[in-house]
Amino acid sequence: MTTATSTKTEYEVIIGLETHCQLKTKTKIFSPVSTEFGAPPNENISPICLGYPGVLPVLNEKVLEYAVKAGLALNCEIAPYSKFDRKQYFYPDLPKNYQISQYDLPIATNGWLEIEIVDKQTGEVTRKRIGITRAHMEEDAGKLVHGGSDRLAGSTYSLVDFNRAGVPLLEIVSEPDLRSGVEAAEYARELRRIMRYLGVSDGNMQEGSLRCDVNISVRPVGQKEFGVKVEIKNMNSFNAIQKAIEYEIERQIQALEAGKPIIQETRLWEENNQRTSSMRSKEGSSDYRYFPEPDLPPIEVSVSQREKWRAELPELPAQKRHRYEEELGLSPYDARVLTDDRTIAEYFEAAIATGANPKLVANWVTQDISAYLNNNKLNITDIPLTPAALGELVQLIESETISGKIAKDLLPELLTKGGSPKAIIESKGLSQISDPQAIAEIIEAVLKEHPNELAAFKGGKTKLKGFFVGQVMKKSGGRVDPKLTNQILTEKLES
Repeated sequence: MTTATSTKTEYEVIIGLETHCQLKTKTKIFSPVSTEFGAPPNENISPICLGYPGVLPVLNEKVLEYAVKAGLALNCEIAPYSKFDRKQYFYPDLPKNYQISQYDLPIATNGWLEIEIVDKQTGEVTRKRIGITRAHMEEDAGKLVHGGSDRLAGSTYSLVDFNRAGVPLLEIVSEPDLRSGVEAAEYARELRRIMRYLGVSDGNMQEGSLRCDVNISVRPVGQKEFGVKVEIKNMNSFNAIQKAIEYEIERQIQALEAGKPIIQETRLWEENNQRTSSMRSKEGSSDYRYFPEPDLPPIEVSVSQREKWRAELPELPAQKRHRYEEELGLSPYDARVLTDDRTIAEYFEAAIATGANPKLVANWVTQDISAYLNNNKLNITDIPLTPAALGELVQLIESETISGKIAKDLLPELLTKGGSPKAIIESKGLSQISDPQAIAEIIEAVLKEHPNELAAFKGGKTKLKGFFVGQVMKKSGGRVDPKLTNQILTEKLES
């Protein structure tokens, strides 16, 4: 349990997240209109998503498939019977003045996902299950663009872009199981990983494809009743989720300590000022006047259809993490880095399928290759270095055909041009020198070339051994076996 302490009382923090995931369908939830992001304003619209009189919505079957798959991946119970409802509210970017959503009979309920929290000091990993209350399908609203100014009218104005109206969303509501900003941010990360693994959402927070509302309250430790809940709307980064929660915890505790009431309200996170501010009082479900959507029939998911979609699920991030640690012997850190992105995990698995050592492959992927990808803003699928070639490179190191240094020297060419490491090594004559006689000859030549340093070593300056190792490596072009070189050099220096 994570607690926050004031000068008088110890408080417990209660957090739940409502996350809106945009489903990656080509067309909207109820109309055959493109969901393309970045199109000119009001281009991807139709009479259906604008709510013209007499039009009828038709459910996009792909939306249902994606919603069920997401529910299954979140260990939810899939409802054999569910329905759509009208959620009434009036806002300029909601053209029908109601939103088609799901209320009392959602598509998925009673699930969970696992998060991992890593202690930065000890490296210890703590796993925790976070309950999922429900997941339901709904349509998105449009987008308001504020800040315009009409000098003639002497007032500011807002513009409305309806491209997003009718884009399919899956709203996922967690149980109030989170106890810190760190846990909440990791929950959101894991949720995005799962959606991306499934291929049902791209999870691009900067484009609004994943948006989080945070519900947070504090209560004195030992109190059973929850404190007054405050909602923070539309968090669009993991850092913002954590920072907003940490700020709000402190704000609520200070208010309680001063004897001020906590108001149930919706607040906004001000990124520039690093604080929350009041937006409006919080509506209750009765304010939305839900009733069954009369233009859409109920949804029935058969057992055979549900199991067909279940069979199409990939191995999910948490499952991969566990397998990498238990079967491949990887550290929790390596397992987390490799499974963060499905394409990287698939690349890694294809490389070890060649027979290469998993730990060595993991090192190359998480260190040298990841650094190259980050510096050049590339995906792992963009590089010419194939998984098979990486596996071949690692096996050449394991067999002592080449040294690790030679492999690092080869990597830039492999990353930019591709090819077979073995063929490149043979064409350039870069194979490792493992013949003791050949290494001894190189060492003797080096010692003859540096008599002053040799005399200094004999006189007690033993740190010069590193100098001789470097000279041997330089003379051999880095091709000598490091272990054998160190052994022979020691014998020569001490003789």
